[in-house]
Amino acid sequence: MPAQLTHEHDDVYRLEVSGRLSSAELDTAGRALVEGMRSAAGGTVRLLVVLRDFDGWDPVSNWSNLTFYARHGDGIGRLALVGEEKWRDLSMMFSAAGLRKAAVEYFTQDAEDKAHEWLVQ
Repeated sequence: MPAQLTHEHDDVYRLEVSGRLSSAELDTAGRALVEGMRSAAGGTVRLLVVLRDFDGWDPVSNWSNLTFYARHGDGIGRLALVGEEKWRDLSMMFSAAGLRKAAVEYFTQDAEDKAHEWLVQ
């Protein structure tokens, strides 16, 4: 499965993404994250997204559906993205880094520990 969400601790969740990501897979992970938001103090979570052996976004998926972002985007209090440098700009754009209230940072794969530290500050 290219997208797998796990609850690390407290309000911290980790989304591991590999291969080519489809919107259906991301929707499944999103539904699980919403459940985490419902049980989190204050209704917000911190999300660490790790792109490992990532091959981009499936071009035939419907990426124009912004329902999750509109309904639950404010439920992510901080977002750390980890991946290869080549995915930095597209990942920041895809995550709506400049539009969301939450702080969003991108870290290269060799800085995953720093990403986690930043996430829990």
